[in-house]
Amino acid sequence: MKIVALVQARMGSTRLPDKVMRLIGGIPMIELLLSRLSQAKELTQIVVAASVEARNQPLVEHVRRLGYACEQGSENDVLARFVQAALAHQAEVIVRITGDCPLVDPGLVDEAIRRFKSAGVDYFSNISPPTYPDGLDIEVCTFKALEQASQETSKPSDREHVTPYLRESGRFNTAAMQHGQDLSALRWTVDEAADLAVIEKVFQHFHPRIDFTWSEVLNLHRQRPDIFNGNQHLLRNEGATMGTGQKLWRRAKQVIPGGSMLLSKRAEMFLPEQWPAYFSRAKGCKVWDLDGNEYIDMSIMGIGTNILGYGHPEVDAAVHETIEAGNMSTLNCPEEVYLAEKLIELHPWADMARFARSGGEANAIAIRIARAATGKDKVAICGYHGWHDWYLSANLGDDKNLAGHLLPGLEPKGVPQSLRGTVFPFSYNNFAELEALVKAQDIGVIKMEVVRNMGPQDNFLHKVRQLATERGLVLIFDECTSGFRQTFGGLHKMYGVEPDMAMFGKALGNGYGITATIGKREIMEAAQTTFISSTFWTERIGPSAALKTLEVMERVKSWEQITQTGLNIAAKWQALAGKHGLSITANGLPALTGFSFNSPQALAYKTLITQEMLAKGYLAGTSVYVCTEHTPEVVANFFEALEPVFALIKECEDGRDVMSLLKGPVCHGGFKRLN
Repeated sequence: MKIVALVQARMGSTRLPDKVMRLIGGIPMIELLLSRLSQAKELTQIVVAASVEARNQPLVEHVRRLGYACEQGSENDVLARFVQAALAHQAEVIVRITGDCPLVDPGLVDEAIRRFKSAGVDYFSNISPPTYPDGLDIEVCTFKALEQASQETSKPSDREHVTPYLRESGRFNTAAMQHGQDLSALRWTVDEAADLAVIEKVFQHFHPRIDFTWSEVLNLHRQRPDIFNGNQHLLRNEGATMGTGQKLWRRAKQVIPGGSMLLSKRAEMFLPEQWPAYFSRAKGCKVWDLDGNEYIDMSIMGIGTNILGYGHPEVDAAVHETIEAGNMSTLNCPEEVYLAEKLIELHPWADMARFARSGGEANAIAIRIARAATGKDKVAICGYHGWHDWYLSANLGDDKNLAGHLLPGLEPKGVPQSLRGTVFPFSYNNFAELEALVKAQDIGVIKMEVVRNMGPQDNFLHKVRQLATERGLVLIFDECTSGFRQTFGGLHKMYGVEPDMAMFGKALGNGYGITATIGKREIMEAAQTTFISSTFWTERIGPSAALKTLEVMERVKSWEQITQTGLNIAAKWQALAGKHGLSITANGLPALTGFSFNSPQALAYKTLITQEMLAKGYLAGTSVYVCTEHTPEVVANFFEALEPVFALIKECEDGRDVMSLLKGPVCHGGFKRLN
């Protein structure tokens, strides 16, 4: 009987890349594993089953230099990889060992093989249920059973994890061995950096020996628990239940502050420990995650960037044409002139435009130009957009006592004292507060959003305009989010109030980086007196995408479509809440519609919606940033899937514990809004 140990190994681990070749005491981990495994007397041969991906070549070459066979197969269909490797070496019995378990014990392997022979079964393991430390997993099966499993199952998880079908299908005779004491909570495997640090300490303790037994490691664990504390917070077989995106998110938080470049895209803002986090592709209102799962995006559509839906064919074609022609050169791209002219055509009060690539940049440009034009540093600001919180944190003095308006722990550290105390917040629709602020401080600039959760009352916008005119202040409307949602241009066009400057972003390029600051000539010319410049504000893709986006918007009247769809969604939320006796409060522009539950459990309910709808194929919460791809059929299907979740929430309002329904923590609340 030829018994072949197939060691499953690859370099493409999501959580700890290249882990099988990481050095432990100067020796690659896979080499230590193979050296220990080679002491098993019941094995006929050891073969490493690696992936065909090019990044695995260093692993393949190293294994072969050591004198072991190495077969390469599918990256994701590991079951097929195993069958292929077994066939290549005429294996009759297969022992599955994973390459992230360097503490594999040859004596334990021999015991498992002997018990497999004695039991006369198709499949035998020490993991059903697990009672040995994680990292000592051993599975033994006949080649015939493995081949049958490969022929019968098409389930992705069966093919990725090799043996679930053997264990769970009921088609095979199985048996298992268990330890007298349940040690399954002990973690001796290597999936993450914390695991590797623990294993390094174990090998360091026994150095120069590498033939120590698992019983010796267990004794060490009991005598020196401090060695093993570093990874005990990690769960056993977590990789089998976590999606690729969740694994990558955990990895990201080790190398990127906060995990991503944008607070609003952090997984914890949606569904902690369960959110897919990363996408492989997006089209229309659909998104595919790294595992190929398809979702309909009934959430915030790229944080409001894609009014025309993801990957609009005409916009993408314009970008492809730009790439072919060249995106950057010593000379300027003509598209920036055409875009400036188009925006000024849409806003006749404006004369000039400046472009950047992000909302934060556009806001900084506007403030910089306005300060230069007025010769005054102090700004009165109204709004809650994320940039405002960034700006406040960089400019407020410690004595302003506005911590409640910022993220917890966000303080103006690292900002020169001379820059602090120059920004003064005021409340929307509270003209008296603004007027008093302007009188008390030497304000030069008023910066605000046009509309908040409710529209202007008592001629608020007109009064602000008049105050700015009388005092010689620069009035800036922040339209980075609101622009092109309800009008073809700035939302201020609806109210007949013209600012001195305005910024546009988000939807302007339908997913491509472009923002604009427009304004009156006498103010914008002040840019010449202060250095406001960046190389990548001159790249060509952004303006090209914006020009085509505006062309398509104008043709299809996108603002009318998304406004009506948003109104329909808001009405359906209210109807659903009424049907189930729930109290909700609507918020946002129609095309940026949202609601909140009037309940102390509001965040938990939002988390429950995201959790349950994710399982049904939706990215969803309590907000929808509407795009033209949100057709009536899409909306109808969404609400059909949502209704049972509202019924669950009603049960919770009537006494059921919502936390018992959640599979992870409650989502974060995000930014606190200025009153």
